[in-house]
Amino acid sequence: MKKALIAMSGGVDSSVAALLMQNKGYECTGVTMKLFNNEDAGIKSEKTCCSLDDMEDARSVAYRLNMPYYVFNFKAEFGEKVMDRFVSAYQHGCTPNPCIDCNRYLKFERLFQRMQELQMDILVTGHYARVVYDKEAKRWFLKKGIDHQKDQSYVLYSLTQTQLSHIQFPVGELSKSEVRTLAEKHGFTNAAKPDSQDICFVPDGNYAAFIERYTQMESKPGLFLNSKGETIGTHKGISHYTIGQRRGLGVSAPKPLYVCRIYPEDNTITLGYQDMLFAQELEADDVNLITCDNLYEPTYVQAKIRYRQPEQPATVWQTTDGKLHVKFDVPQRAITCGQAVVLYDGERVVGGGTITKVLD
Repeated sequence: MKKALIAMSGGVDSSVAALLMQNKGYECTGVTMKLFNNEDAGIKSEKTCCSLDDMEDARSVAYRLNMPYYVFNFKAEFGEKVMDRFVSAYQHGCTPNPCIDCNRYLKFERLFQRMQELQMDILVTGHYARVVYDKEAKRWFLKKGIDHQKDQSYVLYSLTQTQLSHIQFPVGELSKSEVRTLAEKHGFTNAAKPDSQDICFVPDGNYAAFIERYTQMESKPGLFLNSKGETIGTHKGISHYTIGQRRGLGVSAPKPLYVCRIYPEDNTITLGYQDMLFAQELEADDVNLITCDNLYEPTYVQAKIRYRQPEQPATVWQTTDGKLHVKFDVPQRAITCGQAVVLYDGERVVGGGTITKVLD
């Protein structure tokens, strides 16, 4: 009998993933990753994906399914690979996506390694995505989840061929309503549990306050500049802002102003009007490709520059140093360094990378 390690967050999706793998005949073991102490992040609330309540929900489902359940302590790795990177990105004027780093370095690197050490066959998570093998191409492909409203393929673009060959996303074949119905039918205590909406270690959404607590350093105020380089106000510190931000600027103008550029080297932020937010080209590094080995020839794709954005038509090619150069058919609003650009060919994820440069 094949063995599956089920990453259980305490939510309904990973719980139903465990159920579905059991129904497929796998010998399943549930595991929750302990990623941080709430106190370490200055968090009093227990309503995060790493809280004690979530672990008890995961344990309850594992008990109901009569499968072993363990908690793995990955706090050191999470601090280094996710929280430190999150803070560093903001300090360098970028806006990171820590869920991508958590998937890349914790679930599908550290936990994947643990799955192999335990001599198990498959690592399973509750992501809304699909993994398929194409015999003709002799490659594993990552596809969108059936429920496009819940599709999470964007945060999984960094998966490698080796990882894809030992991963399953069983709820990717279902809609969210079908998942909740299955959970309710089997008496799971988390059947109606709301989805997590926030970054787990910053549940109040105040990123700047978290960074100050984490680094034990206060934000350094600086200057707001206009497009001519003239001083028009004072900002609270660059970690308080992201590209496209309008609220909380405290600068009056005839028309609404937006954060258009962040310059960590001299601690200044350029504000401008809506039209300054649009750009048609970007560069990305830290590239991972799934459907092919390279993209040196210009290729027409659909591209996303943030999680909730619909894909946009674009042409992509790799430069001689391996970076992605993406040119959209029409200019895109608020392309942001630190975010991922993910490329699609229909339902398939071609690959992606981290945005490092926006070309006017």
